[in-house]
Amino acid sequence: MTMMTSAAPPAPAPYKVDISRGRNIGRVSSEWFSRPEDERFLSLPELYAKVRGRADSATTRIIESRAVRVEARSEDPERLSLVVPGRDDPVAPTNWSFGQLCSLVGAPSSYLRTLPAALAGINMQHGLLAHRGEQVKLLETNDGRTELRAVTGPDYGRIWDHELVAAVMRIAGDGSGDTRWKVPGVLDWSTMHYNPYVDVSTDTTTLYASDRDVFLFLVDDTHPIEAGRLPNGEPDLFFRGFYCWNSEVGSKTLGIATFYLRAVCMNRNLWGVENFEEISIRHSKFAANRFAYQAEPALTRFADSSPANFIEGIRTARARIVARTDEDRSAFLRNRGFSKSDTGKIIATVLDEEGHPAASLFDFVQGITAVARGKVHQDDRLELETKARKLLDRAN
Repeated sequence: MTMMTSAAPPAPAPYKVDISRGRNIGRVSSEWFSRPEDERFLSLPELYAKVRGRADSATTRIIESRAVRVEARSEDPERLSLVVPGRDDPVAPTNWSFGQLCSLVGAPSSYLRTLPAALAGINMQHGLLAHRGEQVKLLETNDGRTELRAVTGPDYGRIWDHELVAAVMRIAGDGSGDTRWKVPGVLDWSTMHYNPYVDVSTDTTTLYASDRDVFLFLVDDTHPIEAGRLPNGEPDLFFRGFYCWNSEVGSKTLGIATFYLRAVCMNRNLWGVENFEEISIRHSKFAANRFAYQAEPALTRFADSSPANFIEGIRTARARIVARTDEDRSAFLRNRGFSKSDTGKIIATVLDEEGHPAASLFDFVQGITAVARGKVHQDDRLELETKARKLLDRAN
């Protein structure tokens, strides 16, 4: 694999950051909280071996749904199994594939799970016989016993989890420091210094995989970028990061998010995020081609790109004066669709946090994102953050 390395020397650590600016994103933290220990991996090769191994033992087949026979076996009366064409032994559905099968034939999975297996099997068999789609695609794995991991429509375009991990390894190596891309460090709340050099453990890792998905988050936090100065004269430091996800069994799309950020805390919240970009690919018929020609190249471009455009955009926004009086400030925001209440909060927030009245485009962007963080409802928060993003785009 070809890996991207950097000739730039790492920054002294830990280094001071100001997380009062930009957005707070909790997606990685949600993953961190929800993953049990057996879903956490300490390196990309370890993660790759896991997801590649299950793919190598997998087979995919399209069959007639009417040909599937559901049975409750006498030796395990609490569990359903499936008899499918081309296999002598029954196939055991996972919890996930059982739910997919129920959804495919229009049966309520939550209700069927409360029934005795024999009765649930009768209902499931009826649904399969009446299924108007006629064909289903099965993903089966054999690891000691044959297990049904996924049931989808015949046109489901599978992107394997190991394909995404391999794409990340081409730019990030083992993900623990042999290239510039690595598992993130930790913010010290008492000093507001960010330390990128933290040992990767099950408590700190951001490399995850379950039986139904993968999720990876990596950063280039040893090479922070200075994009101007804070009001106190200290540098405003950012670093690059991305996270990506996939499910080869259909529980979610494939997606990649790229951004600049100022810190990651111990519970993996992202702080001071700017320039957030996200693409997703549904597992439709041509999904594999879209991954090869769209998603993977986009990730590589971000990993290998210069931050010059980002820095220039920040500097231009700081230099662009759009208001000089209180009247100008109110008019600037109201003319761009902000409510009277939000306008007052934004102006007051900039004065409080920046130490001067809002004047530049960047001042207003910082004020808007700060007010957005205080919004209780996600839709209101996203609306404000989108408006802030559009204002910052005007600087580029």
